[in-house]
Amino acid sequence: MATAAATTVYTWDTREATYSETYGRIRAWWHVLPDGSNPLTVFADQFEATGTNAAAYASLTGAHGHRTAKAENSTCDAQLAQFVQYPAPWEGLHVCTVTLAVTEHAISGTNSYTAPISVMVNCPPAATAPADRCEMVAFYASSDRIVY
Repeated sequence: MATAAATTVYTWDTREATYSETYGRIRAWWHVLPDGSNPLTVFADQFEATGTNAAAYASLTGAHGHRTAKAENSTCDAQLAQFVQYPAPWEGLHVCTVTLAVTEHAISGTNSYTAPISVMVNCPPAATAPADRCEMVAFYASSDRIVY
């Protein structure tokens, strides 16, 4: 799920959806925890940290801009030094850092780069998780928030 979420966060297409639709699609993956520790303001900040905001999206619409992403690798939980030093506060909360190969396309050409993104998923047996599945509760695209 973390890999799918990371890829989804970095993928958009101005030819097929407005900024609001793109934002809403990705927002639908983010589930606010009952304790409010992952508010939507964090989601908005981290979404903009991917290089996507309303102004940039609007300027790319005329250039038929779109961005694709493919996961190159993923490390989770005990594979991450920071996770080992600061373990999850409850069982069922998992952290993965996914490195994406991102390509931005526009009429003027393409731009390719790699981008790390950390994704937190809440899974059973966590009391705050759905009984039958995991759900994304956070992602971090800002360099100071990415877990390594």
